[in-house]
Amino acid sequence: MHTSQPLNLNLLPAMTAQTKLYEGKAKIIYPTDNPEILLAVFKDDATAFNAQKRGSIQNKGNINNIISSKIFQQLEARGVKTHFIESPAPNQMRIKAVKILPLEVVVRNIAAGSLCQQTGLPLGTVLKMPLVEFYYKNDQLGDPLLTRDRILLMELATPEQVDSIIHLALQINEFLKEFFQGCGITLVDFKLEFGLDSQQQLLLADEISPDTCRLWDVSAGDDPNRRVLDKDRFRRDLGNVEDAYQEVLTRVLAAVEKG
Repeated sequence: MHTSQPLNLNLLPAMTAQTKLYEGKAKIIYPTDNPEILLAVFKDDATAFNAQKRGSIQNKGNINNIISSKIFQQLEARGVKTHFIESPAPNQMRIKAVKILPLEVVVRNIAAGSLCQQTGLPLGTVLKMPLVEFYYKNDQLGDPLLTRDRILLMELATPEQVDSIIHLALQINEFLKEFFQGCGITLVDFKLEFGLDSQQQLLLADEISPDTCRLWDVSAGDDPNRRVLDKDRFRRDLGNVEDAYQEVLTRVLAAVEKG
């Protein structure tokens, strides 16, 4: 298992703590000597319920970065443009600088979480078709669900960008469902973020990991607790959080190696 890695100072000449551009719940973003390239450092911090619950998951930064890097590379090979450049260390990702759209894009294949709470659908209901939802990235407002018209009214994205995001989200979903199925994992739902580069090109950004996906272990059957391999273990105090994340990493690496 990888251990936490120090920041690679060779990537950031004369870096000080004050040079960080942004610190979020899961990552710190640093500049490099190229304004179009940034360094994302993945943290072990864990949050849930809009940071009302806080904790730490050992090696989470390493695990999430490695999983995300492998998946981004797989997506790039299939024509999906992402912000990923390379991973210089287990908890670090060199990324293209993008302006993040203030939208969380959630793709759902199976009813869970807020979809059950808001619709009354029983947990585990397989949806007839993938559901693509938009949420406003605003912690103060509680990341509210948005309609297409609200997105356009608030000028959070253009009509063309919304169409492109929906198309990409469904394309990514098809790949991820098949990829995780090959890992013995059911992809319940997941969150995506997109950004615009200096050429105004839409890129997949952020990460794809057990922090941003609901992942159920196929071998656990219908056991509602044992099957969880994602951040719900932290949210719901199910225990063995690091073990679950490590299990996902092990299976992802095996699937990539197998090709």
